[in-house]
This record gives sequence, C-alpha cells and structure tokens, in this order.
Amino acid sequence: MAKRCPITGKGVQSGNNVSHANNRTRRRFLPNLQEVSFMSETLGRAVRLRISANAIRTIEHNGGIDSFLIGAKATNLDTKVARLKKIIMKHQSAEK
Repeated sequence: MAKRCPITGKGVQSGNNVSHANNRTRRRFLPNLQEVSFMSETLGRAVRLRISANAIRTIEHNGGIDSFLIGAKATNLDTKVARLKKIIMKHQSAEK
C-alpha cells in the first residue's frame, strides 16, 4: 500500500538522523496516514479513505467529504478520490 495521501499528496520524505557526535544516517519521514470513514450525505453511506491527519482537518473544515470534493479540482486528487467525486456529482445532479 502506497504511503501517500490521495487528498493532499503528502508522501514519504527522506532526511538524516543526526547524533550528538554529528554522525548522519539516512532515515524516512512517513506521513501521518489514518484509516477514516466519512459519512456522505449525497450517497447515504460511509466512505472509507486512508488519508493524512492534515486532510482530515481540511475535510472537516470544509463541512464534510461531499462539500470538500465538490470544491476540489479533480486534477489535484488521486484517481480513486476523483472517481468518488464524479459519483457524488452524478448523484447530486440526479437529485435536482
């Protein structure tokens, strides 16, 4: 499973562990990925995503997964999330 957030694009970064003697060894900085379920009002079901903690805060700030995806550009999203956006948009247009 890829260590990349499909919403924000945050991924693995590399750097150094630096000891007191200033010895440097390579290390990896992993993103804070969480498995979360968001309730989609449009679809009427829960949507499970593996996203970063920063993305969780962004989605909650925008009022939920539906309103966040409607406002987001599909080119900035992962293919799985872009497909979810397309489904939500289709359901919303059918409701009107």
